[in-house]
Amino acid sequence: MVPPSSSRAAAVPTTTGADTGATAGAVTGGGAAGGAPGPAPRERSAVALVAVLGALTAVAPLATDMYVPGFPAMGDALGASSSAVQLTMTAFLAGLVVGQLLIGPLSDALGRRRLLISGSAGFVLFSLVCAVAPDVGLLTGARFLQGVAGAAGMVLARAVLTDRFHGAELPRHFAVLSQVMGVAPIAAPVLGGVVLGVSTWRAVFVVLAVLGGLLVLAVVRGVPESLPPERRRSGGFVNTFRAMGTLLGRRAFMGYVLVVAFVAAALFTYISGSSFVFEDLHGVSSTTYSLIFATNAVGMLLAGAVFSWLAGRGVRLNTLLTAGVGVVLAGALGQVLVVLSVGESLVGTWLTLFVTASGVGLVFPSGMSIGQSVGRMAPGAASALLGGLQFLFGALASPLVGMFGEGSSLPMALIMLAAAAGAGLALVGLARPWQGHGEPAAG
Repeated sequence: MVPPSSSRAAAVPTTTGADTGATAGAVTGGGAAGGAPGPAPRERSAVALVAVLGALTAVAPLATDMYVPGFPAMGDALGASSSAVQLTMTAFLAGLVVGQLLIGPLSDALGRRRLLISGSAGFVLFSLVCAVAPDVGLLTGARFLQGVAGAAGMVLARAVLTDRFHGAELPRHFAVLSQVMGVAPIAAPVLGGVVLGVSTWRAVFVVLAVLGGLLVLAVVRGVPESLPPERRRSGGFVNTFRAMGTLLGRRAFMGYVLVVAFVAAALFTYISGSSFVFEDLHGVSSTTYSLIFATNAVGMLLAGAVFSWLAGRGVRLNTLLTAGVGVVLAGALGQVLVVLSVGESLVGTWLTLFVTASGVGLVFPSGMSIGQSVGRMAPGAASALLGGLQFLFGALASPLVGMFGEGSSLPMALIMLAAAAGAGLALVGLARPWQGHGEPAAG
């Protein structure tokens, strides 16, 4: 994604004194009367900001999966087939992709705050439309628009972090967003089940609307504009989207984007196929499957914590990314070898998927941190490509498991291995981590 002749200059960001001062002032809200605030108030302000951005990041995964337990009842109530009901999820994922690719570049010209507020408000509106939809057609359309609006929180959370933080702070905060992305898909069906236990599937969308309303208030109170007018891209919307084209032509940037996207494809394949593998092939109960899924998610969280610890102690982000891709490859290859050598093994499948999930926990924060640093010339466009292709690859990979048969776990294993291999090729052929793109500036 970066031309060879300019990859080093464009990819290794430097933090000037002016940038540092602007960042510090933005995070602390400026100095109080009698002197600038000390480290403790600045740290509290940063923690509060990252907490709101983490909540914005969680909205889309929650909206994706919270209503899944209500699919049968939804089909009965709307007189729709199971495939028509599943299409509502596809429409939402498509909205997430389109929304990120549109909103991210626009924010480089218009600023982040107004788009965050309007996107969160739109999410509330379309959640309520979903709640009262009289037929599956309107529900599908509302889900697409809900996805477009919900994409604002995801794509702009990454852009705001890139605006506000530099150096070692940036990967640490990206690790938080990655951990949120790991926990939210697990919590969503559980929360949806709780809601369905006391009400109908329509109440799930009411709950999402309430959560969206709380996020509007949180953004208004806790997320000041991070991109002042003098730092915005000029030249109108055409020039703004031209920046995305520039990023698409940068070899190194596109390498990191594809690494994250291929690893996301492996993760989505696991999410879509693992229930079939464990419950149908290995005969475990839904409760046991939830335990297995949660255990693997803990692996992702622990890997994210290890990433934060190592990055904070000066370990190169490219080293951590390479290690993460290697772990994902090892887990996926191990899964294929287990099936081919000993057949269907509950313990073997669980262990190899745990390894793969742990690798994902290293790849996401490191890949996003480097990608946003390399694309710092247009953070919104960079965030759009990182997030949009991640969900696009994931949405394309998810249905493949069922298409290649359900009599063995080998299709899931092979698809995950192919995705992991794609990540490895993008890392070596395009990103070229030994060149040190996107590392925090020394000092």
